[in-house]
Amino acid sequence: MNYDLAGKRIWVAGHKGMVGGALVRRLQSEDCEVITAGRDVVDLVDQKAVHAFMQETKPDGLVVAAAKVGGILANDTRPVDFLYENLMIEANLIHAAHEADVERVLFLGSSCIYPKMAPQPIPEDSLLTGPLEPTNEWYAIAKIAGIKLCQAYRKQYGRDWISAMPTNLYGPGDNYDLKSSHVLPALLRKFHEAKLSGQKEVVVWGSGSPLREFLHCDDLADALVFLLKEYSGYEHINVGSGAEVTIRELAETIADVVGYEATLTFDSTKPDGTPRKLMDSARLHELGWNRARTLRDGIADTYEVFLRNVA
Repeated sequence: MNYDLAGKRIWVAGHKGMVGGALVRRLQSEDCEVITAGRDVVDLVDQKAVHAFMQETKPDGLVVAAAKVGGILANDTRPVDFLYENLMIEANLIHAAHEADVERVLFLGSSCIYPKMAPQPIPEDSLLTGPLEPTNEWYAIAKIAGIKLCQAYRKQYGRDWISAMPTNLYGPGDNYDLKSSHVLPALLRKFHEAKLSGQKEVVVWGSGSPLREFLHCDDLADALVFLLKEYSGYEHINVGSGAEVTIRELAETIADVVGYEATLTFDSTKPDGTPRKLMDSARLHELGWNRARTLRDGIADTYEVFLRNVA
């Protein structure tokens, strides 16, 4: 397909988040009007509020980038927040989009939707083939429901709506709170603070052996705009960089970017999570998108933004 974004009105739900912010930046070059609304304008957990805003703004397209997100600790200790709030956000947005006759909806999931022991690299058809990783199953279940809801509207009402599953993300606008952040921003902050204080040791959760794939949020945004314009299909699409590193290698790369040598100590009392998680993004690449930057370049860019806006 070829969906022309020029002249369209696109609501980026969740524009204040890392992914939403990247999407807003990317859409500025598409000659379209970007609609945004903070929580003070519309509470996405409130069905009536979402419906009223959708009817008032009448967007041509909707990207569901809004979600309650967090790392292993946050997911494991606040399961109600991650299941209930994400279910409400996606159900309200998707149903309101149907009521407002929105042409294109792009729902964003997460790589954690796949079984803990899924084949590697993880193909899209691994969904619902085995048990989830227990430390983030609440978030994963909500995201799976969002995929299925888009498919249901496509099946029952012929809606040309799609879903995309990003791999682990990082970049400008990330969360650096050590109690709720993901591994890359947490390590970036730890190494930066160690450099400032002269601390000789940086503690890393787990054994350091799990394999992870990372994608810069601006690269994700570029891939999502590509999918909005080019993809029409029932099945969700994986979006990844295609490269993986161990957590130890990630920590060493961050240390190099920050410019500080410290002893890495691995806290084996903390969970590793899934042993390996690499997305099979062959379908996306076959469609024509494969423009992810290298991990080191992406971390260097992120650290520059961190120094200007966060540190």
